[in-house]
Amino acid sequence: MKQPASSFGRALRYARRARGLPQEEFDAVSSRTYISTIERGLKQPTIAKVDALAGVLGLHPLTLLALSYCSRHSPLEIRRLLDQVRAEIEGLDR
Repeated sequence: MKQPASSFGRALRYARRARGLPQEEFDAVSSRTYISTIERGLKQPTIAKVDALAGVLGLHPLTLLALSYCSRHSPLEIRRLLDQVRAEIEGLDR
């Protein structure tokens, strides 16, 4: 499933605003300028950076990734995605 470049940025902005955090709150892990470029979809973070950003938000990194694959952030859409992920992981154990 291909994800538009701006999807992660929208998810990060959504989570950051939901937590009531300014971009400057991420100074320990990234500059405000870098956070802004991610949120505008101009850059994509590495997995290590996703982990660090999620830590500032107090979220599991998978939460940010799941939000980036759910355009409406509706409970039903998120539940369907997580059910798919669970089934695919369980299918790996066979």
